Amino acid sequence: MLGKLPSVAALLALSLTAQASLIFKNSGTTSGWNKINQEHKGTVKQVTDEVYEGKTALKMTQIYDKSYSGRYHSEVVKNDIYKRGDTGAYGFSFRLQDDWQFSPVQSYSIAQFIGDFTDSGCDDWMPTTMVALKGNKLYTRVKQGSVCKQNVKGFNNLATVTAGEWHRVEIEAKWESDETGYFRVWYDGEKVLDEKDLITTIDGDAAFQFRAGLYANGWHDDKEMKGTQGTRSVWYDEIAAGTKLADIEAEAKIDAGDC
Repeated sequence: MLGKLPSVAALLALSLTAQASLIFKNSGTTSGWNKINQEHKGTVKQVTDEVYEGKTALKMTQIYDKSYSGRYHSEVVKNDIYKRGDTGAYGFSFRLQDDWQFSPVQSYSIAQFIGDFTDSGCDDWMPTTMVALKGNKLYTRVKQGSVCKQNVKGFNNLATVTAGEWHRVEIEAKWESDETGYFRVWYDGEKVLDEKDLITTIDGDAAFQFRAGLYANGWHDDKEMKGTQGTRSVWYDEIAAGTKLADIEAEAKIDAGDC
């Protein structure tokens, strides 16, 4: 019998200073978001064909276009999810399409925290922490320094990701621009990263969004698609944010169809 791995129920921010443990919950619907970001030929759809739990999930799709030089986001967006000095927990379930082609030389972001720095003169929309696939390995990072002098600290090979199955990512972080922060990651219920005394965000007071979805960043950054799979889809469900990891955890789900 195969069990669905822990579902981190969902939460994302009503306010940065809210005292409630559970801040936001979305169980795979297009409602309740500040924005749905669908760039170029990309789509975000509420579907029923694949779900982690409940009746619906979100299907994010992007399509490569060699004549297009822009970015490839298909994401749902929640504003004001963290500022420097905050402590929080964040989670989402995701499923890659059955025939996902893993490319060891091209990355695909599946979630990110990002802020608007267009007034800085140094950057525009700048992501700090990102969660991505590099080949079939899970990758994440934090960003340090300032918007005008950024430093990325990456964490590679955290877990092996399989296609056609639901997986769960959970993050617990203390967002600090000095070495008093921490950054922890769980994959399918197993802790795969535990960094203490760490700079976890940039020096500044901007508010960051949380975005869950497929961002085919490698297509843009490499100025080409590696491999042969030009249409890619990822399903999302139970997207969450709260003050502590315990606030967003739920009981493991058993899929009777897998017995």
